[in-house]
Amino acid sequence: MRSEVFYIIIGMALVTYFTRIGALALFRFTGVPTWLNRWLKYVPVAILTALIVPSLLLPKGYLDISLNNHYLIAGIVAAFVAYKSRNIIATLGIGMSIMFVLKLI
Repeated sequence: MRSEVFYIIIGMALVTYFTRIGALALFRFTGVPTWLNRWLKYVPVAILTALIVPSLLLPKGYLDISLNNHYLIAGIVAAFVAYKSRNIIATLGIGMSIMFVLKLI
């Protein structure tokens, strides 16, 4: 292994460690403030949205909001199922089934 890669890995590990230990030391005695706790609850939703929306709207590298965009159609159906059922297995199953059927057609 090249030494640069090793140094990058060590550097990333140190940065990760110090950011986590810093937050732990900062909130050790006082606890996480209420406003920060409320704000942090939205982080997973924001990250998932940032990962999913571009793949639904830009499957070929450009904006495609048409009936030929199978990803968008399956994503809309899956979002509706997730909203109504709140069941991850049903959402994944129906979303993948819709995608499979659209690819066959």
